[in-house]
Amino acid sequence: MWWGYLAVLPALLLALYKALGWRGRSRNPFQEDSRRPPAPLVTDKNARKKVLKQVFSADKVPQHLDAIVIGSGYGGLALAVILSKAGKSVLVLEQHGKAGGCCHTFNQQGFEFDVGIHYVGQMLENSFQRMISDQLTDGQLQWAKMDSPYDIVILGDPNNGKKYYLYSGQKEHVDGLKKQFPDEAAAIDSFVALVKKISQGSSHMFLLKMLPMPLVRLLNSTGLLAFISPFCRMLSKSLSEVTAELTTNMDLKALFSYIFPTYGVIPTESSFPLHALIYNHYLKGGWYPQGGASEIAFHSIPIIERAGGAVLTKAPVQSILVNSQGKACGVSVKKGQDMINVYAPVVISDAGIFNTYERLLPEKLRALPSVQNQLSMVRHGVGGFSVFVGLRGSNEELGLEAKNHYVYSQNNLDEAFKLYLNSSRETAAKNIPFVYFSSPSAKDPLWEKKYPGKSTLAIMTAARYEWFEEWKEEQVCKRGAEYEDVKNTFVEALLETLFAVFPKVKDKPNLYKIDQVAK
Repeated sequence: MWWGYLAVLPALLLALYKALGWRGRSRNPFQEDSRRPPAPLVTDKNARKKVLKQVFSADKVPQHLDAIVIGSGYGGLALAVILSKAGKSVLVLEQHGKAGGCCHTFNQQGFEFDVGIHYVGQMLENSFQRMISDQLTDGQLQWAKMDSPYDIVILGDPNNGKKYYLYSGQKEHVDGLKKQFPDEAAAIDSFVALVKKISQGSSHMFLLKMLPMPLVRLLNSTGLLAFISPFCRMLSKSLSEVTAELTTNMDLKALFSYIFPTYGVIPTESSFPLHALIYNHYLKGGWYPQGGASEIAFHSIPIIERAGGAVLTKAPVQSILVNSQGKACGVSVKKGQDMINVYAPVVISDAGIFNTYERLLPEKLRALPSVQNQLSMVRHGVGGFSVFVGLRGSNEELGLEAKNHYVYSQNNLDEAFKLYLNSSRETAAKNIPFVYFSSPSAKDPLWEKKYPGKSTLAIMTAARYEWFEEWKEEQVCKRGAEYEDVKNTFVEALLETLFAVFPKVKDKPNLYKIDQVAK
């Protein structure tokens, strides 16, 4: 989801090393501090369009490419920036009309909405993650610290359910939990200590990627891997198992688990080390990109262009081209009724494992046992349903703050989600177990400069893709009355919860809403 777009960078660096063989023929991408004093916020639509909406055509493809990246989500963009800083010419191809993936924003009826980067952790000045972010954007991307508490969790009825607060800073976070659960101090200390221990051991996973596979198998079969690494030792433990070992207090279990919707796997099925990484990611609070989420892509793309590369949109890749030795050598892009082949010695897919293996690889490669074995180990996560709300009125007038709300119908999160996801769509809309609220306008200190007198809210819940699958071939915004009716049953239920949490919003005129279903 949105939990930490920088978390993949160590893996990207490793992929870079393996893919292009930096030894002796590529410069260190971070050998120079590229930070510059931040320039003023660019609000001119045409200037932003030139960066974020460069439509694909054959004549815009750079000559002598070193690599092609499929997809402009920030995993792909970050890798392309690092390659560019290493002196490589990179082409990023994006099927959407705007680059950035979950980093992009869109405008409707005079409001701007973000779609995926709701908050990021560990962006303190001089932190490792902040240093990486600064180098990937030449210091132009600035981060605004959210309020403390940064997350508020409501268990039960949104009108009068129990309300809990998650504070910024490890000590403040722990002390806050202990004040709210005075009889559970030992469980809280144990949980946070385990989260920290697992997170510190996560580097072992990246080290393993650099070892020969036979050696990794040997370490695993002898038990040395589990002995050496607490991260590896806990991989088979679910989040529910760990919380059950620490406490019987259902509300505290829910607080330990509350952030699982950010990665879309319920506590009984999620690996505890994954959850620990994400929980630790936010222990020091949350940050939001100043100027909105699209600033991330806006300040990354020029670095790629300066190195001779390009980021082109409306470029749906149809297949990965493979040479006679079975090595990727380019991609085929659909342009109108034509197919345009683009060649490069390295092809990197940021389109996801299912899209890459099931749609983009040539048919012969899809059938390989090694590919099928990898596919058999993964499955799709839970889908999402989003509603974007635009309001006339300032954040202060509407009581909107730089914090998030997680509203759960009960404290048994597993039970609530299983019941919901196993329901028909008609039943599900009446029993939504979880709602997330966030106000991009309240989190962005530059918002008022761009949209004075306006505010926005983002609402999100879980949804099964199958509930809406029958309309997958229909054109967006033209899917018919039945689709709109189904969608609106969810929207109205979500708005009812919104009004309970933000009563000042309910009576505000000129409410504008749009909704979106995401797989």
